Amino acid sequence: MARSVVLQTTKRCDRCRFTPRWCICAGYEAITSPLQVDVLIHHREFHRPTSTGRLVNRLLPASRHHIFRANHVVLREVIEAPERELWVLHPRGEPVPADANPANLQVLLLDGSWREATRMAQSVTGWGRLVRLPEAGASRNHLRQQEHPGNYSTVESLIFLFAALGLKEEEAKLRRQFELHVYAGLRTRGAKAQAEAFLAESSVRQNFPELIAQLEVRRPAV
Repeated sequence: MARSVVLQTTKRCDRCRFTPRWCICAGYEAITSPLQVDVLIHHREFHRPTSTGRLVNRLLPASRHHIFRANHVVLREVIEAPERELWVLHPRGEPVPADANPANLQVLLLDGSWREATRMAQSVTGWGRLVRLPEAGASRNHLRQQEHPGNYSTVESLIFLFAALGLKEEEAKLRRQFELHVYAGLRTRGAKAQAEAFLAESSVRQNFPELIAQLEVRRPAV
């Protein structure tokens, strides 16, 4: 039976948030980007090991996170970066402008369940330009069940935005780190068959051959 990944007594790596058996820090790649990235993360999501908002913050050291609580007012002046145009990703927004310059932009990502993200979106209404991303098939975040078709995890939204802005190197790095994160999360849960199926449709083994080989080595039961 798969074990829960939210038990507070479970020992976890301080960086990747997985158990030591499935730690993936050996494959860590820091990402730099001309785009300023901020994550507004629901306080419940902040403590979930599978949070991809926190994954964004780990992979992009220059990014920032801001905790959202229902009884706490989020201040625009705390989040908004001077001399940058603020974008908030939203399905009802306009398409990404073709001439957008990432060096002049800041994106605010909303990280939480669909219901939590909807509430957070209401709290930042009017802050900046609402921008929507083109759909790109089914979500690859097999650690969460998406509530509606076309829903994507926070990190996938950033991957699609990188692609739309022509940031190909950043997109490629973030995509392979995200896929590695999903694989390790499935193995941490004990979902071996699902993890193998995911791996078969992913480039994770090609991108991290030594790490995957090491993770697949059988360990003595303790």
